[in-house]
Amino acid sequence: MQPPSVPDTVVEVRGLTKRYRGGQLAVDGLDLDVPRGSVFGFLGPNGSGKTTTIRMLLGLIEPSAGSARLLGESMPAAAREVLPRVGALIEGPALYGFLSGRDNLLRFDAADPTADPQTRAARVGEALERVGLTAAARRKARTYSLGMKQRLGLAAALLRPRDLLVLDEPTNGLDPQGMREIRSLVRELSDDGTTVFLSSHLLDEIEQVCTHAAVMSRGRLLAQGAVDELVAGARGRLVVTTADTGNAARVLREHGVTGLTVVGDRVTGELPAAEAPDPADLNAALVRSGVRVRAFGTEHGSLEDVFVALTGEGFDVAG
Repeated sequence: MQPPSVPDTVVEVRGLTKRYRGGQLAVDGLDLDVPRGSVFGFLGPNGSGKTTTIRMLLGLIEPSAGSARLLGESMPAAAREVLPRVGALIEGPALYGFLSGRDNLLRFDAADPTADPQTRAARVGEALERVGLTAAARRKARTYSLGMKQRLGLAAALLRPRDLLVLDEPTNGLDPQGMREIRSLVRELSDDGTTVFLSSHLLDEIEQVCTHAAVMSRGRLLAQGAVDELVAGARGRLVVTTADTGNAARVLREHGVTGLTVVGDRVTGELPAAEAPDPADLNAALVRSGVRVRAFGTEHGSLEDVFVALTGEGFDVAG
């Protein structure tokens, strides 16, 4: 029997809405398209509706309106057929603290009626190795740090090959080295053909690992698309270091640079989105005006710039 084919759009959401009792609107008319083979970053501040959306996608809660399709099938109607092909880590893993890490995974796998018991021990060992927990496999889960528990939850999601992996804040509680390892693992899984849907409130995390992204705020979708296309639409920043910041700001303003700020000896401004002046011409204009420039450069736009442009709000950039 051939395995089911994976559609070009792995997650398709139309008008997805969740309103709780009392009228609280957690998700408001969401449309999403997650391409096959992508690492899709689902980006938004804590409380923006990301986890509620994921819970609806996986059939854990009912939407108030709209529809969701996973791997070409309607959810939650097709949950029994779809979910064995989906690995997930949502809001931290629920572990048996009195069992070892290895025994937790053995118990999780045994609860899956579609899992092959003859390969269980080997698959558990491989999953532990992938997340760096082999040395701690015999320790009771209650002795694990938060980061180790996150790793064990991720191992549970990787017990079998998956067409789609859904990760909700997977680097929560990890130190910088652990975050790098998880990012590397996500890239490996994508290279192996797994589509990864990665929810995070960390812009830096999304920008480093994701090929596509969607930005949410207060339950509503603000933008989605390929990360490089989203960032390309953001304005770049000009940074000038000089002792004569007042004169430098005046010259830059005259040449179309906007949003000028001065911090210490640094003048920072936004280049126009269209017909931006050549940085070399700006530098020459500063010199002609007698500004002694100690450093001059441009910074490309980032997802942070995209978010601020869309919402006018700040955002967590890193852990």
